[in-house]
Amino acid sequence: MATIRRVPNLEHNFQLVITRVYEEGDQELLEDEDETDEERVFLVSQELEFRTGESDGEPTLVWRDLDGDVDEFFEFVAPGTNEPTRAFFETCMYRAMYERKYKKSADNTRDTDFEEFIWRPSVGKAKVTPRCKVTSPPVSGPRTEDNIFPAHAKKTLDPSTESLISYEAELYMWDPKTEHFHNQGIVMANIMRPKNTPFQYWLTAENDTGLLLAHQITQDMNQRFSHKMFTLTWNHQADDGSQSSWLFHFAEEHLAAFLQKFSECLWETLHHSSWAKLKVRSFHFNFLRAPHSIKADEQNYAVSANEDVEMRDVENDENDEEEVLSELDPDEGSYQPKYMGPYYSALITEPSDEEEDYDEEQDISTKIPGSDRNSQLTVGYKGDRSYVVRGNNIGVFNHSVENGVKFYGSITKLATPKGKKFKPKHVMLHDQDTKMVLMNPSEPHSLFSMDIERGKIVEEWKVHDDIMVDHIAPDNKFAQTTREQTLVGVSHNSLFRIDPRVSGNKMVENEYKQYVSKNKFSGVTTTANGRLAVASEKGDIRLFDSIGKNAKTALPPLGDPIIGIDVTADGRYIVATTRTYLLLIDTLIGEGRYQGSLGFDRSFPATAKPMPRRLQLRTEHVAYMGSISFTPAKFNQGPGKEENAIVTSSGQFIIAWDFKKVKKGYLDRYEIKKYEDHVVQDNFKFGDDKEIIVALDNNVLAVNKKNLKKLNRHSFAPEGSLGSRSNIVNAPY
Repeated sequence: MATIRRVPNLEHNFQLVITRVYEEGDQELLEDEDETDEERVFLVSQELEFRTGESDGEPTLVWRDLDGDVDEFFEFVAPGTNEPTRAFFETCMYRAMYERKYKKSADNTRDTDFEEFIWRPSVGKAKVTPRCKVTSPPVSGPRTEDNIFPAHAKKTLDPSTESLISYEAELYMWDPKTEHFHNQGIVMANIMRPKNTPFQYWLTAENDTGLLLAHQITQDMNQRFSHKMFTLTWNHQADDGSQSSWLFHFAEEHLAAFLQKFSECLWETLHHSSWAKLKVRSFHFNFLRAPHSIKADEQNYAVSANEDVEMRDVENDENDEEEVLSELDPDEGSYQPKYMGPYYSALITEPSDEEEDYDEEQDISTKIPGSDRNSQLTVGYKGDRSYVVRGNNIGVFNHSVENGVKFYGSITKLATPKGKKFKPKHVMLHDQDTKMVLMNPSEPHSLFSMDIERGKIVEEWKVHDDIMVDHIAPDNKFAQTTREQTLVGVSHNSLFRIDPRVSGNKMVENEYKQYVSKNKFSGVTTTANGRLAVASEKGDIRLFDSIGKNAKTALPPLGDPIIGIDVTADGRYIVATTRTYLLLIDTLIGEGRYQGSLGFDRSFPATAKPMPRRLQLRTEHVAYMGSISFTPAKFNQGPGKEENAIVTSSGQFIIAWDFKKVKKGYLDRYEIKKYEDHVVQDNFKFGDDKEIIVALDNNVLAVNKKNLKKLNRHSFAPEGSLGSRSNIVNAPY
């Protein structure tokens, strides 16, 4: 039963009271439940975001759970309630909100006085005005339509396909030979939907001659909207795997609306759920149901991920224009970008003499033969050592003073204390680099501790009989440098602390948080003071101030699974890795009561949700590289060191972003280097923001960040000189 009652001895304050009404037999069943509250009370205020709705034809009341995670709502289903009763209850709620806010009686109010308390989705719509259509599209040069558009660009769409949005735009196509976007003329840019195929959408271009291209909207499009240039760029992969790059240039007044519709269609494609339908976390008294659709403030979050704007509180230098054209290394800022066309400028440069004379021997490598391949890399802080997993062996490498790596030794034939050999799926240095914690895929309920000096696994830590350990992280970002013994564990739906010193199972029972739904957690990271960020395969991110409590902030999913997550030491910025892009999030609360706090410590107000930023490769670079599959991205790290770079890899390429420029809104300020072998994992040397340790399938090497190149056609060419090196060490693990 739902009732509204006045708060005793506190004028102009009311409570929403939900009372459990028992049917025959319910009282006995309740004894088996964890919670036995017969009454739940909520102070009526505007912060509840109260609204009415409908579920399976029955009227519902919906409001925020101010004590739970920020994305949790209550839903009260009132079967059999008629419309006048529902409307009267809704009006009483608004009257209670009015009295609480204005500290006066609502007896003499009118319906218009309650308008401000009626919850509405906050999705803005761009004003659009018509633009005259050019019927004869200009084509540059003597090209014909057949050689302008590859055969795979043209599709025959279902005749039942309908247009959801259509604006005039200029169409450009990237030519890798000339390194220019070539203008293909004025077209109608459309987003189309087949009526008979749900959650499938197409990006199309057409002119008076008919359909020019039709590309299905998917997560692999590598789309980018630029509010400065009023453009949409994207990639298309043909059936034969070849990549092409395209660009629409819109009138200024049309871009926002096209961005909105594109974001909606992409979200629905990934989630197979309606963008418009609001469904919240449902409580039938206190039983949680997971949401399957998107709230209005989450819609803004999803759309903003495609926008290209400056982040908050960044310092503006006087020489911003010079910095835009410079490399990550500030001493090499003299390069001039080649002009790409009237609406696009890319970081494609002609190689300098210095680049052409670059000696690949500067990258000192170590190749380890054998049937297995390198699978993991972890970088130590002590003794300038890194460790590379290869099958059931671990290679130990020393970072020489010449900015290279040298094979130091190997730990062979990894086995449990019972003698069972295994290949670890994850390793983590621990206890001042004297131990290494290993995860055995065959025994997911346990961790294994290896004494590094002895090169032997000495302990099995049974964490729990029923809960698996899917991911681990240190107690805090620099716990590796201390004697801290505890660490953090994550299963598919729980977060917990592990203490190897306790007897029996190593999970700390009072530091454990489990969710009812299957959240599919996919990674965890910690700040310098032990705050935690947990990501999931669904794409959402939860921020905790400690283990065992509700998340302070829950960032909704964009739809792509997160495969890795990292955070700056102070907790200000998070970088989450998906297969085709990185997601950068500023956790600073910019307004409201808790302005200046971080999302780890306080919930974001509804009006100041964080806006994610996508870090992705330019479409023309993807056309060179082929399909993208990022490895987990990392900030450079070290006590007292400011994070100024982000490094990741894809295929044979290492990519490093200049974090300072990224914070200013230059999201494509990255440099790249190609190797002859697949890059397994890379990370900065501990406490260093210049030297990157790289594990290839069969090599381990170090590269200085300044030796990464600005992008040009030479950046993507194979490097045959690597295979002829004479300093390869023939030392299998």
